[in-house]
Amino acid sequence: MIENLQLPENISGVHIHFVGIKGTGMAALVEILFHNGAIITGSDVEERFYTDEILEKLNIKPTLFDAKNITDDVDYVVYSSAYKLDKNPELIAAVSKNIPCLLYTQALGSYSSRSYSCGICGVHGKTSTTGLTGTILKEIDLPSQVLAGSIINSFGGTCTYTSKLIETAKNDEKIFVAETCEYQRHFMSFCPQKIILTSVEPDHEDYYPTYESIRDAFVDYICKLPQNGELIYCCDDKGAVETAGIAKSKRADLKLIPYGENAEGEFKLTFGKVENEKNKFKISLFDSDLALCVPGKHEVMDAVAAVALVCKLLEQFGKNPKDYEKQIAAGLEKFSGGKRRSEIVGRFTSKSGNNVLVIDDYGHHPTAVKTTLEGFKEFYKGRKIIVDFMSHTYSRTQALLKEFAASTESADVIILNKIYSSARENAADFNITGKTLFDETVKHCGNKNTVVYYEDAMDAVDFVKSEIEKPLSKEYPDGILLVTMGAGDNWKLGKAILSNY
Repeated sequence: MIENLQLPENISGVHIHFVGIKGTGMAALVEILFHNGAIITGSDVEERFYTDEILEKLNIKPTLFDAKNITDDVDYVVYSSAYKLDKNPELIAAVSKNIPCLLYTQALGSYSSRSYSCGICGVHGKTSTTGLTGTILKEIDLPSQVLAGSIINSFGGTCTYTSKLIETAKNDEKIFVAETCEYQRHFMSFCPQKIILTSVEPDHEDYYPTYESIRDAFVDYICKLPQNGELIYCCDDKGAVETAGIAKSKRADLKLIPYGENAEGEFKLTFGKVENEKNKFKISLFDSDLALCVPGKHEVMDAVAAVALVCKLLEQFGKNPKDYEKQIAAGLEKFSGGKRRSEIVGRFTSKSGNNVLVIDDYGHHPTAVKTTLEGFKEFYKGRKIIVDFMSHTYSRTQALLKEFAASTESADVIILNKIYSSARENAADFNITGKTLFDETVKHCGNKNTVVYYEDAMDAVDFVKSEIEKPLSKEYPDGILLVTMGAGDNWKLGKAILSNY
């Protein structure tokens, strides 16, 4: 494979074929390149994903993998890291025809090199922070384009946002903000001018066996910043603080911009009250309160990161952030999450009269699971919480078993399922199952919570219905919150419950 492949400067009329086009990042990049005039085709598996909706809006119909899809008029191939050049029939055909093949991350990096690009990274909070940044930028008169790792409601049901000002802006005036992923060091292809770092802790144990190995990947990414480049980092996250310090020791020119409760300077956060299903908070730069209409202190932290980046971009392009306080506040209030990120999928009244709210969330690392459920408990104080959690990957579950066992304790009723495996793993290589996590959770929770196990999430339908119909005590005047959580397919349980009412 040729290294350092680049997309052409002008992609209008260029035919680009996407292998694995239904991947979230892939579909988002399709949107960006399509709106830049590229001719797009693509292929994937037959199963329907939520990204099919994005592709349908663009009138793109994915085909199944077949070497015949690589016609002579294909100029470039972009492929997901899930597929290999020597295994996938389309990639084999493209290589044989000498068609340039770029990994998704290479294509994204190539695109980022043409703009003033900002990368948002961290083990947690990347998608929300990117969505929040884009939602604020929609209110701001800067030529900006944003790519998130999921559908963002405030983007209009897509993964991307593009300002109309982009059309007339020069390349060095165009702002490109993208979610950048640490897995397999994918973010090293990106060309950042500024970086947000939300958090650093062990994850992706199949690739990063130690904390130090994942931390060092973030350090290397930060060191890609240009001379006097700005790193906006969460000073309330121990791993982010350590990573920022190591990067600074290697690059004394870097400008470190902290945000959070422990921050000094413009982006010190002071948490306020949760009122009327709104998180109220202040940052030291602005005089008035800010509000966020999604649950969880972790979401407020992501919001402060987004505000910090937008303010630094305003300064970069000769504007005073304080002149934009109202626009920034308006953008924050318009953010309502994204697909599988604290996503409200339905409401109904049970036969016994209980009000039920159903939320689906992608949280699959114990820290994300814990902070998200704690946020729900505070935000929805008057609701009994039932969570169905499906752990993702054997390696992560085994490495963080005790953390996972403690992560769901904010729920009143905990339903655990089998481990949702990865194609990169062989279950036989591990001494762990979903039952192992169940046993550890029972041990941790004692009698404080109801903990049950159903191998498949759909096997829990009758149990959930019976819980929903139970009379509620006075401590739950608002009803029930049913949460499906994880990177697997247990979201189907919430859909099944909704279809029963």
